[in-house]
Amino acid sequence: MLIRWNDPFREMHGFQREMNRLFNEALTNGGRNEREGVAFAWAPPVDVAETPDKLVFSVEVPGFKEEELTLRAENGVLMLEGERKFEEETKDKSYHRVERAYGKFHRSFTLPTNVDVSKVSADLEGGVLRIELPKREDTLPKSIPIGGQKQIGPRKTDKAA
Repeated sequence: MLIRWNDPFREMHGFQREMNRLFNEALTNGGRNEREGVAFAWAPPVDVAETPDKLVFSVEVPGFKEEELTLRAENGVLMLEGERKFEEETKDKSYHRVERAYGKFHRSFTLPTNVDVSKVSADLEGGVLRIELPKREDTLPKSIPIGGQKQIGPRKTDKAA
């Protein structure tokens, strides 16, 4: 009687391949949409920095125009939305590989209470959206002078004559 020997490494490789396939299907909503390319949730990367007087968001949105982005601040939340549309295929061109993300995105960030949303500014330059949220004046650290105290100097001593 012969017993077949199963290579455990081959089985692990098959398991890994199957898991990758399942994750790819989950990320692409079941595969390719012929009109819109690969559709899956995506979001542009964001850096958030804080200086003593403001919060600064730097969002990578290469290829976007200002009118393709929506920025709102309401109820203590900063929201950014946009959509990258898939270029329609023509008879002269077919894609062999599509790696860029397409579709709508939505990012939201809870803002600290010390920012002044009425003074938010945003500029799009070189594919980076820079959003500046100044801190409210009443929340900035202040130096408070201490007045009314007498300056203490050298003490005079009575000399006995």
